[in-house]
Amino acid sequence: MSNIDNFWVVIPAAGVGKRMEVDHPKQYLRLEGSNSLNATVIEQTISRFSHHSKIKGIVVVISKDDEYWPTLEINHTVPLYLAEGGKERCHSVLNGLTFLKGKAQENDWILVHDAARPCLHLDDIEKLMGRLSDHSIGGLLGLPVADTLKFCSDDRQVKRTVDRSGLWRALTPQMFRYQKLLDALNEAIIYPEKITDEASAIEMAGYEPLMVEGRWDNIKITHPQDLSQANLILESH
Repeated sequence: MSNIDNFWVVIPAAGVGKRMEVDHPKQYLRLEGSNSLNATVIEQTISRFSHHSKIKGIVVVISKDDEYWPTLEINHTVPLYLAEGGKERCHSVLNGLTFLKGKAQENDWILVHDAARPCLHLDDIEKLMGRLSDHSIGGLLGLPVADTLKFCSDDRQVKRTVDRSGLWRALTPQMFRYQKLLDALNEAIIYPEKITDEASAIEMAGYEPLMVEGRWDNIKITHPQDLSQANLILESH
């Protein structure tokens, strides 16, 4: 399949981030590193794509009652759109894809990226685009598991050591052909608990995504200490 040079980005940002233990969604926490220009997490995340020459448009999916988004001033040359979020991440991503009907073509690429991953390096975007350029389905950034894995009971008693051979941590962006991802999510949406990422929906549809090794510093801000680590990473970029 020849390279299709149309790329779109969907950023689900309708979550509340309960594990951050703060009074507003984690994507609106402020980063303080000089390389982030004192931006919020979501502003920094969007900046990874907002001036990219290959990207046709960015869809940010936010909560219907989001009171923080209107306070932002996003610097962008790539068209920026808003879509309304859903109950779970998979519903929000599907809403973003539905918004692109009539804009994205069947074989255009969709990059789905976590709003809470502001440290994505531009090299990883280029690597993902390059490795998947002729792929019929798509794939995702990931990291091979390096730590020893333990399987535990509900009361945290270690039952056995798990073989980590062939195990990878899934990161984002995850990049798939528009129509295939749209169809896969529409079919899988009746089992939202099983759709932990876009790749899992693609897998449920019978496809095999390609894993592309990414950078270790593409962290997801989930816990309070992650914000400090993100600041340090951004200082080093």
